[in-house]
Amino acid sequence: MSNKASLKDLPSVDEVLKSQYAREWLGQYPRRYVLEAIRQTIDKRRKLLRKGAKAEVSIESMTAEIDSTAKTLSSFSLKPVINATGIVVHTNLGRAVLSEKVLENVGKISSGYSNLEYDIAGGKRGKRYTHIKRLLREVTGAEDGIAVNNNAAAVLLCLNTLAKGKEVIVSRGELVEIGGSFRVPDVMASSGAVLREVGTTNKTHLHDYENALNENTALILKVHQSNYRITGFTSDVSIDDLVTLGRKFNIPVMYDLGSGCLIDLKPYGIPQEPVVQEIVKSGIDIMTFSGDKLLGGPQAGIIIGRKDIIEVIQKNPLLRAVRIDKLTLSALEATFMEYIDLDRAKENIPTLRMLLEEPDEVKKRARKIAGLLVKDVKNAEIKVTEDYTFAGGGALPEIALKTFVVSIKPKKLTPNRLEERLREGTPPVIARIKEDALIIDARTIKNEEIKTLAACLKAALA
Repeated sequence: MSNKASLKDLPSVDEVLKSQYAREWLGQYPRRYVLEAIRQTIDKRRKLLRKGAKAEVSIESMTAEIDSTAKTLSSFSLKPVINATGIVVHTNLGRAVLSEKVLENVGKISSGYSNLEYDIAGGKRGKRYTHIKRLLREVTGAEDGIAVNNNAAAVLLCLNTLAKGKEVIVSRGELVEIGGSFRVPDVMASSGAVLREVGTTNKTHLHDYENALNENTALILKVHQSNYRITGFTSDVSIDDLVTLGRKFNIPVMYDLGSGCLIDLKPYGIPQEPVVQEIVKSGIDIMTFSGDKLLGGPQAGIIIGRKDIIEVIQKNPLLRAVRIDKLTLSALEATFMEYIDLDRAKENIPTLRMLLEEPDEVKKRARKIAGLLVKDVKNAEIKVTEDYTFAGGGALPEIALKTFVVSIKPKKLTPNRLEERLREGTPPVIARIKEDALIIDARTIKNEEIKTLAACLKAALA
């Protein structure tokens, strides 16, 4: 058959749509995407034929491609992945994994109506922040608190409320970039506050803060260096000393804590991370931290501190622009409920459980993964080895967590090509490469993911 004749034999979109195959596609995919898949497939055949190439033009020969295209067009862009990197709070992979109780609560609230802004007892309009205030007080020990959509927004809102048009004193060693090119000086400029730098990059003393105080000073701000460390010839001022200085001159002190850890990590060999409750005991006036880092909850910015300051912040019109929705609020409330019992929180909150899990338990999981592979995979060298990983998300930058990994050295593929195949699979598996081997870190693999992971690896190696 000539190419010209084949072009004439190409079915129309309407012909394909009336075929028996289309009924099945329309039952699975939106009509719009079925039509688009049919058009794309026919157009590909038409272009091949016009170039003089041979191409099958029967409807039967196109069904697999149409089905695959319709499936791709209908799939969600945001999808679950298997995190095999070992990075627990992986910013690119969604940071904190939520607990079962949190997901259950979100499901209940999102599947129907709720008392988001309704006072059931009084039968009148209420405020959404009342749902989280009690738990914020009970868990942190602060007088009051609210939550917004992330920590950058929390810092912005506090600065805009307390220091717009006035000076905020910050150590030069704490002018950090918090990720995504958002920097403390930029956030401060956006808030309308005036940055007053004191000290040097590596050394700032109490007298630096005191000498900078003037009639235009509105706030003293301390920023926790959660995503980096300056070591060597260094000195900074403790939060206790800053609180004392603030009270002496009647200047409020704010602490941007960043990661927001509610569990004392010292018994686990992590001494550098401040605990929220301990900072509250120092008498800090206002404090902000993230909800989806070490806290292990949804993306949110938590603001806690003096009741009178929180009340002023709540009156800022900017609060409406950065407020959280009912899904975040329900997830945040359930997360803080887990912290009512700190010992249970370590087990129930996936982020804490993965961070604090004993290496021997990680090793057992790595061996299970390797065991499922060695039976069937003959074209790769597979072994379990000891390695180190990090918390991620800008938290605990100096703490290397001992872990165990499945090291895979394929014989017919490069490690990079294997990593690419895993990313292109269903579900995508995100791994890392080290010393010419693909590394599957068992610390961030859930038990229920092991069989799926093994199947993905076998398919990628085939």
